[in-house]
Amino acid sequence: MKFSKELAVPPHKKVRLKDYDTCETLGYETEHEKGDDNDKVDVLMEKTIRRLDDLQYTLYAEGKRSVLIVLQGMDTAGKDGTIRHVMSGASPQSCKVTSFKVPSTRERLHDFLWRIHQATPENGEIMIFNRSHYEDVLVVRVHDLVPKKVWEDRYDEINRFEKYLTENGTTILKFFLHVSKGEQKKRIEARLADPSKHWKLSEADLKEREYWDDYTEAYEAALGKCSTKYAPWFIIPADHKWFRNLAVSKIIVEALEDMDPKYPTPQIDIARMKRLLK
Repeated sequence: MKFSKELAVPPHKKVRLKDYDTCETLGYETEHEKGDDNDKVDVLMEKTIRRLDDLQYTLYAEGKRSVLIVLQGMDTAGKDGTIRHVMSGASPQSCKVTSFKVPSTRERLHDFLWRIHQATPENGEIMIFNRSHYEDVLVVRVHDLVPKKVWEDRYDEINRFEKYLTENGTTILKFFLHVSKGEQKKRIEARLADPSKHWKLSEADLKEREYWDDYTEAYEAALGKCSTKYAPWFIIPADHKWFRNLAVSKIIVEALEDMDPKYPTPQIDIARMKRLLK
């Protein structure tokens, strides 16, 4: 079974998030809940992460193409946790993470994609956007920060931008971590109960929760208008953290295997080097 096939949003399909089960596990749940040392999901996850690390290293050595991973989701959906677990063995030399906060004064002097383009991956790199250019059709829309005509035009601008990147050697994988409102409440409560996680909380978390339905509509529009053959969106059921991590890691591995990176031809005479080594 290919996770990418099961969880991809078909190009330009109208999306209704209520039709996507946040607890879906594609049949892995029973195996995982056994909880023994031979847990098949844990074994699969470990194997997948090792494979991802090998492919990342080869991509870096090849130095001709790159991967851009976009992570979006409601608060507590697990963007940080996904990065921490899925990329746990990745080299920081060729795997980087960036996020986009409120635009600076300088950034506001440019078009909304200017700062995004500055952060796109170099050849050989995997770049992860923890939140991304999609904030400009999400937060901006929900909070009415720009006129409707402005954010409506941005869907096409984003598609053109992503097409340009793919035409220049960047594979784009976009993950919407789909968490339920009930699970979000549990996670906020868990953070409130854990002093080591108080730093992650702000009153804005609860304030944004009031806009749940508005954000749902905004995400549905972004997923439907901007899932393309060259830059697909994947809706990842995220109520189960273990399945979220498994699904994201498997889709990244599937994409890298399709890319099939190769080590470059040595620029030295290996046989001669072996003879000279004493």
